[in-house]
Amino acid sequence: MKKQIGILTSSRADYSIYRPLIVALQNSEEFEPKIIAFGSHTSKEHGYTLQAIKDDGFNVAVTIDCLPADGSPQAISANMGGVMNRFSKVWENEKFDLVFCLGDRFEMFAAVAAALPFNIPMAHLYGGETTAGAIDDALRHCITHMCRWHFTSCEPYRQKVISLIADDSSVFNVGALSFDNLRNLPLLTKEDLSAQTGVDFNKKVVLTTFHPETVGFEKNAGYSKEICEAIGELSDFEFLITLPNNDTANEVIREDFLNLSKVNKHVHCHENLGTVRYLSAMKYCTLMLGNTSSGFVEASWFPAKVLNLGNRQSGRILTKNITNCEIKKEAIVSLTRELSAMPPISPQGIYGDGNSAEKIMFVLLNRIFTN
Repeated sequence: MKKQIGILTSSRADYSIYRPLIVALQNSEEFEPKIIAFGSHTSKEHGYTLQAIKDDGFNVAVTIDCLPADGSPQAISANMGGVMNRFSKVWENEKFDLVFCLGDRFEMFAAVAAALPFNIPMAHLYGGETTAGAIDDALRHCITHMCRWHFTSCEPYRQKVISLIADDSSVFNVGALSFDNLRNLPLLTKEDLSAQTGVDFNKKVVLTTFHPETVGFEKNAGYSKEICEAIGELSDFEFLITLPNNDTANEVIREDFLNLSKVNKHVHCHENLGTVRYLSAMKYCTLMLGNTSSGFVEASWFPAKVLNLGNRQSGRILTKNITNCEIKKEAIVSLTRELSAMPPISPQGIYGDGNSAEKIMFVLLNRIFTN
């Protein structure tokens, strides 16, 4: 009988990363992946990304509709309790030999915490990282302590997990699964990408994603104003904006970006580009602007130039393609123009070579399930 492997996915971002692993599990004779989709996957406002999972031909074993009422601290806190309650029933009724969790979001923390009393073996993808400007930082380390197995994206992060749990026997540096996507997925041509996004990639394009800083969340309205004013002034660039995650205080950023796109022809907002379009945009863009983790990992593959805003990702490894910038209009405008004029940067690969799923499967077969 095949081992039942749960896959906890709460957003478009983690599903995109998981995809090579799900394919490997599905193609194996030993394992059966069972996807548990929750968080923003069922939200039409956030692009109903549950459909993307189904379109990829994967079976969704469990679906939980559990989005917060809004982005306020009270709603986020209440949602965490609700997610734990919903998952107490999932863990009671569904049986898994191992469950993968990924990242650091509040929904993921709640799902993993609910599994703790059931003693379900949990495997954490991508612990050991640091994001000092988000509550995710504390949540990630908590998830690490609740998991039995650990897969990191590079050696420094492996060492951090080992220091957290005081044990090196269950921690494996397997590289970034997103590099498997970059190595294996056929990306779009400039022409096809332009047709699908409405953005002319023969021009200078800035791929933009800005999520709220959830530590000091009350500052996000001011940050959004500075960013929007900078984008408005940079009218000689095309801006392809993916809207923020459902974090604390996300609504003001979302509304500001949408309003900006209504009055500026060079600004284009998308709820969800999907894996292929997003990675294709990263390949062809002049610059990435914002504070998304993909600017630290996936961007290093090409590499894409990255203008990292603010403190959300503070503590992550800085490769040579990344430039930090305070969230001030003048600084954003100046550095965008400066970086766009710079020559290409050499590859910055510290996250493996695109065979992470293979390495994880090896650990599953030779360390976790040895009988």
